[in-house]
Amino acid sequence: MDGFDWAQLLSMDWPEIGLATLDTLTMLGASLLFTVVFGLPLGVLLYVTSPGQLRARPRLYAVLSFLINVFRSLPFVILLIVMIPLTVKLVGTSIGVAGAIPPLVAGASPFFARLVENVLREVDRGVIEASQSMGASLWQVVRHVLLPEALPGLVGAATVTTVALVSYTAMSGVIGGGGLGDLAVRYGYQRFQTEVMVVTVVLLLLLVQLIQSFGDRLVLRCQRG
Repeated sequence: MDGFDWAQLLSMDWPEIGLATLDTLTMLGASLLFTVVFGLPLGVLLYVTSPGQLRARPRLYAVLSFLINVFRSLPFVILLIVMIPLTVKLVGTSIGVAGAIPPLVAGASPFFARLVENVLREVDRGVIEASQSMGASLWQVVRHVLLPEALPGLVGAATVTTVALVSYTAMSGVIGGGGLGDLAVRYGYQRFQTEVMVVTVVLLLLLVQLIQSFGDRLVLRCQRG
């Protein structure tokens, strides 16, 4: 790449950079929402069906665990390409903000589900058994015991997943997914504009720091509550 030019930095198309940042935030927000919607129930299901737990189903757990491991082992760039036909069927396009969301959700949901399972395993078994002894149903145990007791850990898991999604959104730029990653590929890589690459990297780093800081504060608040 060419050397860094401070004059070029000042003359960059900042409105386009702002739009790319907004696209990244849109992808991040939408994909995080669907990741929690799909990943949280899946993580709970993994926990309750695992051996020795509330509704142990070893075969079902083995199948779910295997599928999650398969999706987690796929490099996200490969997943982006493999999912193009399905993405087109779901949202009508495989590029732009809309085209990036399905693979983002598919890549992050198994990751989040596994984190949820691990967090739920940390809940005191005595509390669960006490609620069962009072006649609580499985749903009541999950709703009123497991999730409230595990809330700080679940918030921490969501924070880790959000940070991972930031890197995923950047990688989606390889196939024209929009956002800062797409900007970095089109200008920073293909047109050798080092300044654009530097700005996009700095913005992504700042975004990660803000997410982690907010998540840590939220975890502390949940613990105090």
